[in-house]
Amino acid sequence: MKKRYVDRLVRGAMRLATYFVVAVIAYILIDIIVNGLPAISWQFLTGVPRRGGAQGGIFPAIVGTIYLVAGTIVVALPIGMATAVYLSEYARQGRFTRTVRLAIITLAGVPSIVFGLFGLGVFVLFFGFGASILAGSLTLACMVLPIIVVASEEALRAIPQYLREGSLALGAGKWQTIQKNVLPYAIPGMITGSVLSIGRAAGETAPILFTVAAFYLPNLPRSVFDQVMVLPYHLYVLATQHPAAEQVRPMQYGTALVLVTLVLSVNLGAILLRIHFRRKYRW
Repeated sequence: MKKRYVDRLVRGAMRLATYFVVAVIAYILIDIIVNGLPAISWQFLTGVPRRGGAQGGIFPAIVGTIYLVAGTIVVALPIGMATAVYLSEYARQGRFTRTVRLAIITLAGVPSIVFGLFGLGVFVLFFGFGASILAGSLTLACMVLPIIVVASEEALRAIPQYLREGSLALGAGKWQTIQKNVLPYAIPGMITGSVLSIGRAAGETAPILFTVAAFYLPNLPRSVFDQVMVLPYHLYVLATQHPAAEQVRPMQYGTALVLVTLVLSVNLGAILLRIHFRRKYRW
């Protein structure tokens, strides 16, 4: 009787915690949607900011955010996945690999402002890229790289060992085994964790504050060495730095709604990719 009572109590507490989390997320989303939808229009999505962001649109900020996310994907995904494959499949398991994994996990917990200062010192000043798309993308790539490595390695470890042993026993090489018998089944988990981390990077303000963001640039960038407007920084300035806070509140909610939609779209893309690969490769 006592065990049954404790089991019900624990289950009820967990259910209550789950409902609380869902309620908080729902409240935030509903608040952003209700207050942001009136500001959404074709002019808002395709126009340029005017009068310090109090009027006009956010098209340059949308384009700048997309450029940054694309640059982060191009840099971080190949390096992160290759590192995970090496650590999981090639590296000799010992003190060195344990130290590397510990360093990667530690980096995954470093505050984003630290990566912003790192990007400022290394990419903006030392390499001379200046405040640019290239410096911002490299900084965001460094920030999400540890998460991509950890997620990808966990996905690789989840693949049964007999798939590798069977391929090697039939005379296949190491890379052929990984390419044909491991990666196809690990890709869903690798992509999901990687893209979710990049979706998080799309909403970060601190790293881009020092490396790429500008409050007002009506023209679209022409190269990777140009500075751009980005949605997180634009929202930050409207919410904290603008002198007419009440006047620009609709713009704040509209920008927040577009940013949340962009991040959710990236996450939805990761889910759809996961479903596709899971249906294609089953073990």
